[in-house]
Amino acid sequence: MPHGRAHPAPDDDAPTTLDYSRRVRVTPPRSRRQALLRRVGDLFERAIAAASVHGDPPVYAPDTFPWVAQVEASWRAIRDELTVLLARRAELASFHEIARDVATITSDDRWKTFFIAGYGLVSPRAAAYCPRTVAALERIPGMLTAMFSILAPGKHIPQHRGPYAGVLRYHLGLVVPRERARCRIRVADRVLHWEEGRSLVFDDTYNHEVWNDTDEWRAVLFVDFERPLRQPMRALNRAVLRLAARSRPLREARARQLAWEDAFFARDGGASPADGRSVGRR
Repeated sequence: MPHGRAHPAPDDDAPTTLDYSRRVRVTPPRSRRQALLRRVGDLFERAIAAASVHGDPPVYAPDTFPWVAQVEASWRAIRDELTVLLARRAELASFHEIARDVATITSDDRWKTFFIAGYGLVSPRAAAYCPRTVAALERIPGMLTAMFSILAPGKHIPQHRGPYAGVLRYHLGLVVPRERARCRIRVADRVLHWEEGRSLVFDDTYNHEVWNDTDEWRAVLFVDFERPLRQPMRALNRAVLRLAARSRPLREARARQLAWEDAFFARDGGASPADGRSVGRR
């Protein structure tokens, strides 16, 4: 199977009422203010698209980014570190317990996470648990957020879109069900499947949806990184990302993550909380 290609598959469960060929929003604005903010956001997204070094498709060929091959070369070492965590899967945080904004798309305990970095700051305790994963992450220019994303059998993540086009999303397949065709992600109008040791790169501001219609777990290394942009949009994008890192929702998510780490690592006799160290800004 060619590396970096999308793998179309029949998908009778996928909604068909919206045109997924471009960015679409699932919900209408709740107020005039929100409608105005969306119009401003749409204009800014168009400016980002125009300045994008690699264009504005929903899905990118992985070899567009030279660092992908370097990260893939470490995939077995990364999976080994994930395997240690999976032995404690019941103790891992559900995604909505850390990032409350995802409660609109998940509210059960079947989407587990282990955060390694948030907006460029690596957790020292997570780094100590996953040093080879952190070494691989340091190869990703503009790395912002990184975690292990672990989906339970039968888990469905409904259609949604990310909030900001100034970042792109990277998935490295680590644990993929044997019935790979039944474990899939739709990004815009394309259906993709994960493969162990292989990568997907996509723009999460395109409407997307995930299914694990198997009886096995699926796990990926999940990374958000800065979209490569031409100047002056590159500088403006970095300013927006710096402001976002100081926003109340992200500060609250960081506090919840630290509280979860306190409990998780205390069972290992873990160290006290410490500030993260910056990586990925190249």
